Parts: sequence; C-alpha cells; structure tokens
Amino acid sequence: MVREPAVAGAFYDARAATLAAEVDAWLSAGAAPAPALGVLVPHAGYVYSGAVAGATFARVAVPPRAIVLGPNHTGLGHAGAALWPGGAWRTPLGTVPVDPELTAALAAAPGVEGDRLAHLREHSLEVEVPFLQRARPGVAIAALCLGPLSFAECEALGTAVGAAARAAGALVVASSDMSHYLPAAEARRRDRRALDRLLALDAEGLYEVVRREGITMCGIVPATVMLVAARALGATGAELVRYAHSGEVSGDDDAVVGYAGVVVR
Repeated sequence: MVREPAVAGAFYDARAATLAAEVDAWLSAGAAPAPALGVLVPHAGYVYSGAVAGATFARVAVPPRAIVLGPNHTGLGHAGAALWPGGAWRTPLGTVPVDPELTAALAAAPGVEGDRLAHLREHSLEVEVPFLQRARPGVAIAALCLGPLSFAECEALGTAVGAAARAAGALVVASSDMSHYLPAAEARRRDRRALDRLLALDAEGLYEVVRREGITMCGIVPATVMLVAARALGATGAELVRYAHSGEVSGDDDAVVGYAGVVVR
C-alpha cells in the first residue's frame, strides 16, 4: 500500500537530485537544530513557501518518527480525521515507511478512521515529506488529513496525538498556509492576530480568533490539534521562525497568500 506522489512536478521538483539540492539548501540556511515538540509549516509550491518551511525544519532536530497533520483541500474521503492506514509514501527522494505502531495509536483516537481516499490527491501533507526525508534520513511517518472539526473535536484529537507522540518520541507537524488572497499589509495584520495566539500556546484562542475574524488560515484544524498535542507534551514556548507571503516572489502585493513557520518546544 504505497501512496504515490500527487503533486511532484507541480508543487515541487520531480527530479530527485534537483529536489534534494533545493531542500538541502533551505535546511542549511537555518540555525543549529534542537529538539522540538511541534512545528507549523506552510504547504504552497516550493517557489513560494519552500524557504519558510526549510528555515523552520532547519531549527528542529527531527526525530525518527513524525506525525503529519494537514487540511483536506480536495473534499475527498469520508472521515473528518482521515488516517493513512499503512504501507509507505513515495516521493522523488524515495519511499518513507508509515510507522505501524504510531499509526495504530492514532487509529484508536477519537473520530479517527482509516481513509486513503482523503489523502490521494491532497498536497498539504505530501509537500512536507521531502523536508522530513532530508532532515532525518530513514524517518517514518503517520499521516492525518483533517476536515472542519470543532474545537472540542480538535482538543480530543490533540490530546490523543500528544499521547501517541510521547510514546513514540515523534514530532508533530502541522501543515497550513495563512491568509489567502488579501493585500499584503492586510494579510500580515490578520495573520499576526492568529500567530499571537499560537505563540502564546493558546489553542482555543487560536481557533476562536481565526473563526471569529474570518482569517483564511486553511490549516487551522491541524494547527490547533498540534498545539493541543504540544501542550500535552509539556510545551513551554513557541518561536516564529519566519513569515513571508507570495507577493515577495510574484511581485503582486494586491492578493497574496501568507506563510508562517513556527517551532514549539
């Protein structure tokens, strides 16, 4: 049961050597890595968000196992918390095993169901895997594709994710872009409102400010679940590694997408 790449050649380079060199360059541009409990990283095409994701992963000593949480953009599948049930994920850099024990632990979490269809065309988890592969050769993953959960559902799932991560020594990776298609200054202002709550380790405050103010942060559910999990793991602080937006690449500041990289320790 191997998940084949859906967006290689579109969101990132499909040529193994080129992809490895690009990811390695971003990873080498950051500070010395240190242990972390969770990260928030963007998932746009690498030309736009790769530098932010790379700078963030560069700050983390990635352990042998990781739980990757991403939003469901496609609407495929039936589960609100869709778990890839086993086997492996393939990228141009090779095959990443799906960790059976970690996946089994997540399968027992509230609301989680095995659902391959939700993952087949979803880019938000896939684009994080090459960074994990280069930061930690031999890494194994468990993958959850998340729909529009309530905060109570995020809290229950985050508690279970935290317990699974603790038992496995796993990093929790939340995949999300920030505001979508706003003028750059407005996107930055709105995104700061969400990031302030995330940096305060306030999971409910993050969820509520995004919902209340209509901040178009597509991975609010993965970010909330990650933050609940990190708090359960004893998190004491968070760092905004980098913030950027698509206009810095495209030259169009009238309708940008924001990208943030955060490390939680």
